[in-house]
Amino acid sequence: MDAVPTSHYIMLSAALFAVGVLGVLVRRNAIVIFLAIELMLNAVNLAFVAMARHMGPVATKMGGATGLVDAMQGQVFVIFVLAVAGAEVAVGLAIIVALFRHKRTLDVDEVNLMKW
Repeated sequence: MDAVPTSHYIMLSAALFAVGVLGVLVRRNAIVIFLAIELMLNAVNLAFVAMARHMGPVATKMGGATGLVDAMQGQVFVIFVLAVAGAEVAVGLAIIVALFRHKRTLDVDEVNLMKW
């Protein structure tokens, strides 16, 4: 059974990223924009993992020991992106809740941050 080519993963990642960008540009609801940003982060994660899989295990020499450090770099980047996304969720949802409590709307066109 043949494996799925890396190009398919990259095309899927690009399509997901494009949908996320379209969601940020077209939609005016703060929650939908927030979800579109999360979709873009997941698209980047997919690309990181696909490229790490494409590169394969590359043995590196570290102090006399041979390790598979390069093969795991994509997954390590994914962990960092997930940590940043978690922080974004905490801060972003707090800002959205504060804006909704003050303005009673989630429409970003109606929210003017300079005039509370």
